[in-house]
Amino acid sequence: MKGERRKAEGGRRKGGPKLALTCGDPAGVGPEIVGAWLAAHPEEVRDVAVIGPARWLAGLPAEAEKIPVGLDDFEIRPGRPDGEGALVAWAALERAADGCRSGEWGGVVTGPVSKEGLARIGWPFPGQTEFFAARWGGEPTMAFCGGRLRVALLTWHIPFRAVPEHLTAENFARTARAAAQLGKVERVAPNTLVGLEPNKRVGGNPLHLQDIRIAVCGLNPHAGEAGLLGTEERDIIDPILDGLRPRYPGLSRALPADTLFARQLRGEFDVVLALYHDQGLAPLKAVDFDEAVNVTLGLPHVRTSPDHGTAFGIAGKGMANGRSFANAVDVARQFIGK
Repeated sequence: MKGERRKAEGGRRKGGPKLALTCGDPAGVGPEIVGAWLAAHPEEVRDVAVIGPARWLAGLPAEAEKIPVGLDDFEIRPGRPDGEGALVAWAALERAADGCRSGEWGGVVTGPVSKEGLARIGWPFPGQTEFFAARWGGEPTMAFCGGRLRVALLTWHIPFRAVPEHLTAENFARTARAAAQLGKVERVAPNTLVGLEPNKRVGGNPLHLQDIRIAVCGLNPHAGEAGLLGTEERDIIDPILDGLRPRYPGLSRALPADTLFARQLRGEFDVVLALYHDQGLAPLKAVDFDEAVNVTLGLPHVRTSPDHGTAFGIAGKGMANGRSFANAVDVARQFIGK
């Protein structure tokens, strides 16, 4: 990745901070939401390592561990993405992945990147989820927890026409496992639920695997209407779910997707298992856009991120909302047990 053009990346420290924070694309809102989080949480600054351009790092609290990447003289230009900025974003991801793999950090919270900008410089991944899977191994599942909704995705960065061929027993087993894990995430912020309140729905005791209620979206309108509007639910999805239910007793059959998220909001389900990207994320972002957290499950290390993009149009204008990033830090800490 044109490594000769990048600054030698910062040295490692034994017993270093538990979380790495990457800047994301430096022309986006990533640097300002990271900086705002550091300013708002001075007592936690020593527990993180921040990865990004050297000049930006110089303006952050001295107590934070700072890992410079990119050219020494790189200057952030908010709202003006370019190839050099994409290289910085890529270098930050590589450094974070390497640090987690070596045991330096327990997890990473990533700032938003531009997939288009990264693709222009040769980044071979459709998203950060796939990047970390390639660097760490494992079977990733893209999942989200928000103020009121929790969603696990069977598929994510693939064309819609390819979704039916991914309706396999292996994919449903992987996603059901992730959904059950997501169902145990606790409160992350005052007045914001990313989980149950107070994670003790059943008999006053903490939730266990068998207690998690997982609603599965159908592929077709009305979940196929008994085969009248499509047969995938009857012939493929429901038989697979029947086989998984002994392990996940709270797993539903394929249900009409147009009502499942309202039913989750009413408390009928703990997690929705959606079959494709927009099926799960359109309702999530409509309800929880400023608070949702992207969680990559199924990998050997923790990775979370805010559930929004680079927002180049508002970068540097003081308009970025940092709640999603703050929640991403809190959720990451839950998963690493800090």
